[in-house]
Amino acid sequence: MPHPTRRSVLLFGTAGAGVALTALPRHPSAAPPFRPGLVYAAGQKFDKSFNEGAFTGAERFTAATGVPVMEYLPASPAQFEQGVAALLRRGATDIAAVGFYYATALARLAPAHPAVRFTLVDAVAEGPNIRCVTFKEQEGAFLVGVLAALASKTGTVGFVGALDIPLIRKFIAGFEQGARHARGDIRVLVNFVGTTPAAFNDPTAGGEVARSQFQRGADVVFAGAGVSNFGIFAAAHDGRRLAIGVDSNQNYLYPGTILTSMLKRVDLAVDSGFRAAQRGSWGAGTVALGLADGGVDYAVDENNRALLTSAMLEAAEAARRGIVAGSIPVADGS
Repeated sequence: MPHPTRRSVLLFGTAGAGVALTALPRHPSAAPPFRPGLVYAAGQKFDKSFNEGAFTGAERFTAATGVPVMEYLPASPAQFEQGVAALLRRGATDIAAVGFYYATALARLAPAHPAVRFTLVDAVAEGPNIRCVTFKEQEGAFLVGVLAALASKTGTVGFVGALDIPLIRKFIAGFEQGARHARGDIRVLVNFVGTTPAAFNDPTAGGEVARSQFQRGADVVFAGAGVSNFGIFAAAHDGRRLAIGVDSNQNYLYPGTILTSMLKRVDLAVDSGFRAAQRGSWGAGTVALGLADGGVDYAVDENNRALLTSAMLEAAEAARRGIVAGSIPVADGS
Protein backbone atom coordinates (compact mmCIF):
# COMPACT_ATOMS: atom_id res chain seq x y z
CA MET A 1 0.00 0.00 0.00
CA PRO A 2 1.86 3.09 -1.19
CA HIS A 3 -0.13 5.78 0.63
CA PRO A 4 -1.88 5.99 4.01
CA THR A 5 -5.17 7.17 2.54
CA ARG A 6 -5.70 3.67 1.24
CA ARG A 7 -6.15 2.29 4.77
CA SER A 8 -9.91 2.32 4.26
CA VAL A 9 -9.44 -0.29 1.55
CA LEU A 10 -7.69 -2.52 4.07
CA LEU A 11 -10.36 -2.02 6.67
CA PHE A 12 -13.33 -2.72 4.44
CA GLY A 13 -12.21 -4.33 1.17
CA THR A 14 -12.14 -8.05 0.49
CA ALA A 15 -11.01 -8.47 -3.07
CA GLY A 16 -7.31 -9.18 -2.69
CA ALA A 17 -7.32 -11.93 -0.11
CA GLY A 18 -10.69 -13.22 -1.19
CA VAL A 19 -9.08 -14.44 -4.40
CA ALA A 20 -6.46 -16.32 -2.45
CA LEU A 21 -9.05 -17.94 -0.22
CA THR A 22 -11.31 -19.12 -3.01
CA ALA A 23 -8.47 -20.62 -5.03
CA LEU A 24 -8.41 -23.73 -2.83
CA PRO A 25 -9.78 -27.06 -4.18
CA ARG A 26 -13.53 -27.35 -4.24
CA HIS A 27 -15.56 -29.30 -1.72
CA PRO A 28 -18.78 -30.99 -2.86
CA SER A 29 -21.85 -28.84 -2.20
CA ALA A 30 -23.87 -29.83 0.84
CA ALA A 31 -27.56 -30.69 0.40
CA PRO A 32 -29.08 -28.62 3.26
CA PRO A 33 -29.80 -24.90 2.79
CA PHE A 34 -26.83 -22.68 3.51
CA ARG A 35 -26.85 -21.66 7.19
CA PRO A 36 -23.64 -20.15 8.57
CA GLY A 37 -22.57 -20.05 12.19
CA LEU A 38 -19.68 -18.46 14.07
CA VAL A 39 -17.90 -19.59 17.23
CA TYR A 40 -15.97 -16.70 18.71
CA ALA A 41 -12.75 -16.91 20.67
CA ALA A 42 -13.32 -17.13 24.41
CA GLY A 43 -13.72 -13.74 26.00
CA GLN A 44 -15.61 -10.64 24.93
CA LYS A 45 -17.50 -10.32 21.66
CA PHE A 46 -16.88 -6.59 21.38
CA ASP A 47 -13.23 -6.72 22.40
CA LYS A 48 -12.19 -4.04 19.89
CA SER A 49 -9.74 -6.64 18.60
CA PHE A 50 -9.88 -10.26 17.41
CA ASN A 51 -13.51 -11.17 18.14
CA GLU A 52 -14.81 -7.83 16.97
CA GLY A 53 -12.99 -8.40 13.69
CA ALA A 54 -14.82 -11.72 13.30
CA PHE A 55 -18.12 -10.00 14.12
CA THR A 56 -17.40 -7.33 11.50
CA GLY A 57 -16.78 -10.01 8.88
CA ALA A 58 -20.03 -11.80 9.73
CA GLU A 59 -21.98 -8.52 9.66
CA ARG A 60 -20.48 -7.61 6.29
CA PHE A 61 -21.48 -11.00 4.91
CA THR A 62 -25.05 -10.59 6.16
CA ALA A 63 -25.29 -7.06 4.77
CA ALA A 64 -24.16 -8.26 1.35
CA THR A 65 -26.21 -11.45 1.15
CA GLY A 66 -29.15 -11.05 3.52
CA VAL A 67 -28.19 -14.33 5.21
CA PRO A 68 -27.95 -14.08 9.03
CA VAL A 69 -25.02 -15.65 10.84
CA MET A 70 -25.75 -17.63 14.01
CA GLU A 71 -23.32 -17.00 16.87
CA TYR A 72 -21.88 -18.66 19.95
CA LEU A 73 -19.61 -16.91 22.45
CA PRO A 74 -17.84 -19.39 24.76
CA ALA A 75 -16.76 -18.39 28.24
CA SER A 76 -13.67 -20.59 27.89
CA PRO A 77 -11.97 -22.63 25.14
CA ALA A 78 -13.34 -25.79 26.77
CA GLN A 79 -16.84 -24.79 25.60
CA PHE A 80 -15.94 -25.08 21.92
CA GLU A 81 -17.65 -28.44 21.34
CA GLN A 82 -20.68 -27.21 23.27
CA GLY A 83 -20.82 -24.21 20.98
CA VAL A 84 -20.55 -26.28 17.81
CA ALA A 85 -23.29 -28.60 19.07
CA ALA A 86 -25.55 -25.62 19.75
CA LEU A 87 -25.07 -24.29 16.23
CA LEU A 88 -25.64 -27.71 14.68
CA ARG A 89 -28.92 -28.05 16.57
CA ARG A 90 -29.97 -24.81 14.91
CA GLY A 91 -29.17 -26.25 11.49
CA ALA A 92 -25.72 -24.80 10.77
CA THR A 93 -24.17 -26.09 7.55
CA ASP A 94 -21.03 -23.95 7.79
CA ILE A 95 -19.19 -23.00 10.95
CA ALA A 96 -16.32 -20.55 11.30
CA ALA A 97 -14.27 -20.88 14.49
CA VAL A 98 -11.83 -18.15 15.48
CA GLY A 99 -9.10 -19.06 17.93
CA PHE A 100 -5.80 -20.94 17.87
CA TYR A 101 -6.85 -23.16 20.80
CA TYR A 102 -9.71 -24.79 18.83
CA ALA A 103 -7.44 -26.77 16.50
CA THR A 104 -7.22 -30.01 18.47
CA ALA A 105 -10.91 -30.08 19.36
CA LEU A 106 -11.94 -29.35 15.78
CA ALA A 107 -9.71 -32.09 14.34
CA ARG A 108 -11.42 -34.52 16.72
CA LEU A 109 -14.95 -33.23 16.13
CA ALA A 110 -15.07 -32.57 12.37
CA PRO A 111 -15.04 -36.24 11.20
CA ALA A 112 -18.32 -36.81 13.03
CA HIS A 113 -19.98 -34.13 10.88
CA PRO A 114 -18.68 -34.74 7.34
CA ALA A 115 -21.39 -32.65 5.68
CA VAL A 116 -20.53 -29.54 7.71
CA ARG A 117 -17.86 -27.17 6.38
CA PHE A 118 -15.61 -25.81 9.12
CA THR A 119 -13.41 -22.74 8.65
CA LEU A 120 -10.76 -22.44 11.35
CA VAL A 121 -9.17 -19.00 11.71
CA ASP A 122 -5.73 -18.58 13.25
CA ALA A 123 -4.75 -22.24 13.50
CA VAL A 124 -4.28 -25.40 11.45
CA ALA A 125 -6.21 -28.65 11.71
CA GLU A 126 -6.38 -31.29 9.02
CA GLY A 127 -9.53 -32.83 7.63
CA PRO A 128 -11.50 -33.07 4.36
CA ASN A 129 -14.13 -30.67 5.71
CA ILE A 130 -11.76 -28.18 7.39
CA ARG A 131 -10.47 -24.99 5.82
CA CYS A 132 -7.76 -23.15 7.75
CA VAL A 133 -6.93 -19.47 7.42
CA THR A 134 -3.74 -18.28 9.09
CA PHE A 135 -1.83 -15.04 8.83
CA LYS A 136 1.75 -13.96 8.29
CA GLU A 137 1.72 -11.93 11.47
CA GLN A 138 5.48 -11.50 11.24
CA GLU A 139 5.10 -9.37 8.11
CA GLY A 140 2.68 -6.89 9.66
CA ALA A 141 4.71 -6.87 12.88
CA PHE A 142 7.84 -6.03 10.88
CA LEU A 143 6.22 -2.82 9.63
CA VAL A 144 5.08 -1.69 13.08
CA GLY A 145 8.54 -2.58 14.36
CA VAL A 146 9.99 -0.12 11.87
CA LEU A 147 7.58 2.57 13.08
CA ALA A 148 8.23 1.80 16.75
CA ALA A 149 12.00 2.03 16.38
CA LEU A 150 11.82 5.31 14.50
CA ALA A 151 9.37 6.78 17.02
CA SER A 152 11.44 5.78 20.06
CA LYS A 153 13.42 8.50 21.79
CA THR A 154 15.04 6.18 24.35
CA GLY A 155 16.28 3.55 21.92
CA THR A 156 14.25 0.88 23.73
CA VAL A 157 10.93 -0.59 22.59
CA GLY A 158 8.87 -3.43 24.01
CA PHE A 159 6.48 -6.21 23.15
CA VAL A 160 3.88 -7.43 25.63
CA GLY A 161 2.28 -10.71 24.57
CA ALA A 162 -0.50 -12.65 26.25
CA LEU A 163 1.50 -15.86 26.63
CA ASP A 164 4.48 -17.60 25.08
CA ILE A 165 3.09 -19.66 22.18
CA PRO A 166 4.13 -20.08 18.52
CA LEU A 167 1.43 -17.67 17.33
CA ILE A 168 2.69 -14.86 19.57
CA ARG A 169 6.27 -15.70 18.65
CA LYS A 170 5.43 -14.75 15.05
CA PHE A 171 4.53 -11.24 16.21
CA ILE A 172 7.69 -11.01 18.30
CA ALA A 173 9.94 -12.22 15.50
CA GLY A 174 8.57 -9.73 13.00
CA PHE A 175 8.57 -6.85 15.46
CA GLU A 176 12.20 -7.43 16.46
CA GLN A 177 13.33 -7.76 12.85
CA GLY A 178 11.49 -4.63 11.78
CA ALA A 179 12.82 -2.58 14.69
CA ARG A 180 16.40 -3.65 13.99
CA HIS A 181 15.95 -3.11 10.28
CA ALA A 182 15.14 0.53 11.04
CA ARG A 183 17.70 0.99 13.83
CA GLY A 184 20.50 -1.49 14.31
CA ASP A 185 21.13 -0.35 17.88
CA ILE A 186 17.53 -0.62 19.09
CA ARG A 187 16.86 -2.58 22.29
CA VAL A 188 13.75 -4.79 22.33
CA LEU A 189 12.13 -6.00 25.55
CA VAL A 190 9.76 -8.99 25.49
CA ASN A 191 7.42 -10.04 28.30
CA PHE A 192 4.17 -11.98 28.71
CA VAL A 193 1.00 -11.38 30.68
CA GLY A 194 0.51 -14.99 31.78
CA THR A 195 0.84 -18.67 30.94
CA THR A 196 -2.72 -19.70 30.01
CA PRO A 197 -5.34 -18.38 27.55
CA ALA A 198 -6.76 -16.35 30.44
CA ALA A 199 -3.85 -13.98 29.81
CA PHE A 200 -5.77 -12.62 26.83
CA ASN A 201 -8.41 -11.24 29.23
CA ASP A 202 -6.45 -9.64 32.08
CA PRO A 203 -6.07 -5.86 31.58
CA THR A 204 -4.76 -5.38 35.11
CA ALA A 205 -1.84 -7.74 34.58
CA GLY A 206 -1.29 -6.32 31.09
CA GLY A 207 -0.91 -2.84 32.55
CA GLU A 208 1.55 -4.09 35.17
CA VAL A 209 3.76 -5.72 32.54
CA ALA A 210 3.72 -2.60 30.39
CA ARG A 211 4.68 -0.38 33.33
CA SER A 212 7.61 -2.66 34.10
CA GLN A 213 8.86 -2.21 30.54
CA PHE A 214 8.46 1.56 30.78
CA GLN A 215 10.50 1.51 33.98
CA ARG A 216 13.26 -0.29 32.06
CA GLY A 217 13.37 2.41 29.42
CA ALA A 218 10.84 1.40 26.78
CA ASP A 219 8.87 4.30 25.37
CA VAL A 220 6.95 2.39 22.68
CA VAL A 221 5.24 -0.94 23.49
CA PHE A 222 3.54 -3.28 21.00
CA ALA A 223 0.51 -4.82 22.74
CA GLY A 224 -0.30 -8.34 21.55
CA ALA A 225 -2.54 -9.54 24.34
CA GLY A 226 -6.21 -9.36 23.36
CA VAL A 227 -8.42 -7.68 25.95
CA SER A 228 -5.34 -7.29 28.17
CA ASN A 229 -4.30 -4.60 25.70
CA PHE A 230 -6.71 -2.22 27.43
CA GLY A 231 -4.47 -2.20 30.49
CA ILE A 232 -1.37 -1.74 28.35
CA PHE A 233 -2.90 1.23 26.55
CA ALA A 234 -3.98 2.84 29.82
CA ALA A 235 -0.49 2.42 31.26
CA ALA A 236 1.03 4.02 28.15
CA HIS A 237 -1.42 6.91 28.30
CA ASP A 238 -0.83 7.51 32.00
CA GLY A 239 2.94 7.32 31.55
CA ARG A 240 2.94 9.50 28.44
CA ARG A 241 4.45 6.71 26.38
CA LEU A 242 3.31 5.15 23.11
CA ALA A 243 1.60 1.84 22.45
CA ILE A 244 0.78 -0.17 19.32
CA GLY A 245 -2.54 -1.96 18.93
CA VAL A 246 -3.21 -5.29 17.26
CA ASP A 247 -5.71 -7.23 15.13
CA SER A 248 -8.24 -4.39 14.62
CA ASN A 249 -7.67 -0.66 14.33
CA GLN A 250 -7.39 0.38 17.98
CA ASN A 251 -6.00 3.87 17.33
CA TYR A 252 -9.23 5.55 18.46
CA LEU A 253 -9.09 4.07 21.96
CA TYR A 254 -6.36 6.50 23.04
CA PRO A 255 -5.77 9.12 20.33
CA GLY A 256 -2.27 10.47 20.57
CA THR A 257 -1.07 7.46 22.58
CA ILE A 258 -1.48 4.61 20.10
CA LEU A 259 1.24 5.00 17.49
CA THR A 260 -0.52 2.60 15.10
CA SER A 261 -2.31 -0.74 15.10
CA MET A 262 -1.18 -3.87 13.33
CA LEU A 263 -4.18 -5.04 11.35
CA LYS A 264 -4.94 -8.73 11.11
CA ARG A 265 -7.88 -9.31 8.79
CA VAL A 266 -9.97 -11.77 10.77
CA ASP A 267 -12.98 -10.04 9.24
CA LEU A 268 -11.78 -11.00 5.79
CA ALA A 269 -11.24 -14.63 6.75
CA VAL A 270 -14.78 -14.97 8.12
CA ASP A 271 -16.55 -13.05 5.35
CA SER A 272 -14.65 -14.70 2.49
CA GLY A 273 -15.09 -18.17 3.95
CA PHE A 274 -18.86 -17.80 4.14
CA ARG A 275 -19.07 -16.29 0.66
CA ALA A 276 -17.03 -19.13 -0.83
CA ALA A 277 -19.27 -21.71 0.84
CA GLN A 278 -22.44 -19.99 -0.33
CA ARG A 279 -21.37 -19.88 -3.96
CA GLY A 280 -19.98 -23.42 -3.96
CA SER A 281 -16.28 -22.63 -4.22
CA TRP A 282 -15.34 -23.51 -0.65
CA GLY A 283 -12.49 -25.98 -0.30
CA ALA A 284 -10.54 -27.69 2.43
CA GLY A 285 -6.90 -26.80 2.92
CA THR A 286 -4.77 -24.08 4.43
CA VAL A 287 -3.92 -20.58 3.28
CA ALA A 288 -1.70 -17.97 4.99
CA LEU A 289 -2.48 -14.31 4.33
CA GLY A 290 0.25 -11.69 4.41
CA LEU A 291 1.05 -8.23 3.12
CA ALA A 292 0.74 -9.26 -0.52
CA ASP A 293 -2.84 -10.49 0.11
CA GLY A 294 -3.97 -7.55 2.21
CA GLY A 295 -4.23 -9.95 5.16
CA VAL A 296 -2.03 -7.89 7.48
CA ASP A 297 -1.04 -4.22 7.60
CA TYR A 298 -0.91 -1.18 9.87
CA ALA A 299 -3.49 1.55 10.41
CA VAL A 300 -3.20 5.28 9.80
CA ASP A 301 -6.13 7.59 10.55
CA GLU A 302 -6.99 10.89 12.18
CA ASN A 303 -6.19 9.46 15.62
CA ASN A 304 -2.51 8.73 14.98
CA ARG A 305 -1.50 10.59 11.83
CA ALA A 306 0.23 13.35 13.82
CA LEU A 307 2.46 10.74 15.48
CA LEU A 308 3.85 9.45 12.18
CA THR A 309 6.32 11.56 10.22
CA SER A 310 6.69 11.27 6.46
CA ALA A 311 10.11 9.69 6.99
CA MET A 312 8.61 7.01 9.24
CA LEU A 313 5.89 6.20 6.74
CA GLU A 314 8.36 6.13 3.85
CA ALA A 315 10.54 3.67 5.79
CA ALA A 316 7.57 1.42 6.54
CA GLU A 317 6.38 1.50 2.93
CA ALA A 318 9.87 0.74 1.64
CA ALA A 319 9.93 -2.26 3.97
CA ARG A 320 6.52 -3.34 2.67
CA ARG A 321 7.74 -3.28 -0.90
CA GLY A 322 10.83 -5.26 0.03
CA ILE A 323 8.84 -7.91 1.89
CA VAL A 324 6.29 -8.33 -0.90
CA ALA A 325 9.06 -8.49 -3.52
CA GLY A 326 10.99 -11.04 -1.46
CA SER A 327 14.10 -8.90 -1.04
CA ILE A 328 13.44 -8.57 2.71
CA PRO A 329 12.86 -12.03 4.20
CA VAL A 330 10.97 -12.12 7.48
CA ALA A 331 11.45 -15.11 9.75
CA ASP A 332 8.39 -16.31 11.66
CA GLY A 333 10.15 -17.21 14.90
CA SER A 334 9.70 -20.96 14.52
